[in-house]
Amino acid sequence: AIDCYDGFPVTRLALLLAPLVFVRPGELRKAEWKEIDFERAEWHIPAERMKMRIKHIVPLSSQALTILRELQQITGKGVYLFPGARYTQRPMSDATLLNALRRMDYTKEEMTVHGFRSMASTLLNEQGYNRDWIERQLGHAESNNVRAAYNYAEYLPERRKMMQEWSDYLYNLKTQAEGVVSMNKVLDKLPELMKDKEFAKAYKESAQEFKRTRRRAEKNGKAGL
Repeated sequence: AIDCYDGFPVTRLALLLAPLVFVRPGELRKAEWKEIDFERAEWHIPAERMKMRIKHIVPLSSQALTILRELQQITGKGVYLFPGARYTQRPMSDATLLNALRRMDYTKEEMTVHGFRSMASTLLNEQGYNRDWIERQLGHAESNNVRAAYNYAEYLPERRKMMQEWSDYLYNLKTQAEGVVSMNKVLDKLPELMKDKEFAKAYKESAQEFKRTRRRAEKNGKAGL
């Protein structure tokens, strides 16, 4: 659905990036280009912009880097990744992303910008990733803030791997969903397509071959019992 968003291009890219990095909405909106290290594939958020006032590193997946490079062509000459549509010297407002979700017919019960964080936390825990890696990546504070301030890069290799696998997981879901949509479109058009004699012949031959293959597989399966 986000890919189909037809509003401000910068807003669309912000929505695409949000689930891949799952930072707090304010940390995303106010991101500055000087914080992005393309060579190391890292986003370094300074302590003063973090809720817990501790520097934070976000490893950037290949998918996130692709989005950022596209965004760089639009806003790369300015300060902010996501400037306002009218006042480019300021970051986009806190209502921009929320309004974009509503424009795509997501209700407040279905999705909020902060919901990307909750989704990532829940699914990464369910998938068995180390809880300490997840908590560190979410930027949650430790009970000992002094220790946390010196350990912002803790578990970085593990977190880097987790973030790439998380992006791969999301993109696989997207590909599967697109496949379902594409198949539904084909099925919707099938009656019309069947009017074409060549298509109808090829379709029937394909269906018959599928049935023969399935029967052979079932026969071989029974023979192996």
